[in-house]
Amino acid sequence: MYGLVNKAIQDLISTQFGEDKWLEIKKLSNFEDDFFIGLQTYPDELTYTMVKNASKVLGADASVVMQAFGEYWILYTANEGYGDMLSLSGDTFTEFLNNLDMLHQRVNNIMPDLVAPQFSTRNETENSIQLEYRSKRAGLCPMVHGLLIGLCQRFKLSNYEVKQIVHKDAQNDCDVFSITWK
Repeated sequence: MYGLVNKAIQDLISTQFGEDKWLEIKKLSNFEDDFFIGLQTYPDELTYTMVKNASKVLGADASVVMQAFGEYWILYTANEGYGDMLSLSGDTFTEFLNNLDMLHQRVNNIMPDLVAPQFSTRNETENSIQLEYRSKRAGLCPMVHGLLIGLCQRFKLSNYEVKQIVHKDAQNDCDVFSITWK
């Protein structure tokens, strides 16, 4: 994964739980550098290890940590200079979801080693949509759940609910999230 992801995890933990918690997680994860370089790639295993250790140090399930990170990621990327790119991807929540793959294609121009997931929408109504999620990486559905919550907040949806309704398995080629709002 790119350092930008790891920097965001560091920032989330440092700002919401304290620098001492981050230093403990960093030490347990055997990461010895002082900081992450945003456009440098790091082994996926480092990111997974940091989440596992954050779960231990914070006393929270790893899926809770990943969901919180997904929610945080929306604000973080906008503040790290990617806000315009996010804005170009859609003026409404559904338009944004429909343009997620295009957004990742733009990001791929900046980050050529990006291993982006694929998204598609279905069953769109005035107050609901379903999002299909496909990824080569396992275990990131809680993060996607958090990303969708963050996007609901970004687009100021009221009374929203995000839930995973299909899990990828032998019968299903993707995970599916249902998002409803009033």
